[in-house]
Amino acid sequence: MKKRTLLPTLLFVFVMLITFNVNAQDFPDLDKSSMDAATYPGSYKISNKQIKVIYSRPLLKGRTVSKLAPNDEVWRTGANEAAEITLYKSFKIGDKKVKAGTYSLFTIPGEKEWTVILNSDINVWGAYTYNPKNDVARIKVPVKSAKLPLEAFSIVFEESKTGAIMHLGWGEVVISVPFENN
Repeated sequence: MKKRTLLPTLLFVFVMLITFNVNAQDFPDLDKSSMDAATYPGSYKISNKQIKVIYSRPLLKGRTVSKLAPNDEVWRTGANEAAEITLYKSFKIGDKKVKAGTYSLFTIPGEKEWTVILNSDINVWGAYTYNPKNDVARIKVPVKSAKLPLEAFSIVFEESKTGAIMHLGWGEVVISVPFENN
């Protein structure tokens, strides 16, 4: 009699274990280039943002910036997906007026200057499908030396007299991109 009551219980436990294992999820490891956001204004106390950049933060890990973002080649401006910049109002970038909207943010690193590009293609992985025909604005900005080297690629904004300045820094390199109010 005990065998009959034990058998259904063991069968039930066995079925539950199989069901649990079948439904278990395999989650990937954490991304080594974590996603981040930079906004202008940067204060969390100000909800009315004018600019937001979503990007992934690659680390140097003993490598050089020029190894990870080679000079004279289009770079996704971070890791993984191309960085995306959302303008919540129109700005002048270089000599171009850029309407409010979301754009991919590409750069072309150089030894003395970088070209910063806003492109209408969005949801782009890397720079593999970059199409210069879809560039909305381009600006060349000089390279400056960082006060302290940055291990992780970083973006930060500051207010200027005419709008905002987006600073991109990595290793010993810093570039500054002006966004002027229209």
